[in-house]
Amino acid sequence: MEIWLNPACSKCRSAVEILDEAGAHYTVRTYLEDPPSAGDLRDVLTRLGLEPWDITRTQEAEAKELGIGDWERTDAARERWIAALAAHPRLIQRPIITADDGSALVGRSEDAVREAMARAGGGTS
Repeated sequence: MEIWLNPACSKCRSAVEILDEAGAHYTVRTYLEDPPSAGDLRDVLTRLGLEPWDITRTQEAEAKELGIGDWERTDAARERWIAALAAHPRLIQRPIITADDGSALVGRSEDAVREAMARAGGGTS
């Protein structure tokens, strides 16, 4: 299991606390320091079953500067969104947890984090 997080984010810290309390085995990707490539984003979007606009923090200042809120949400615009997320990783919703079963979840709630652990076969020792 891997968790993409921003240590300054309270939801990310909460997810890590839940994982640690459960004794889960996971790796951390501090995605602002180790930004995902467009390929990484395509992969995680497939695993999430979502589109890039579904994981974009459109209320961030960077998003407003880019005008992302006005971008089309179509197949034709998909790569534009992915390129923006790769170039501006702060816009990626967090935390994202990739489970060992090939799926992924946005772990913004305790239930979502626990679901990720269940998908990872418990994720504990």
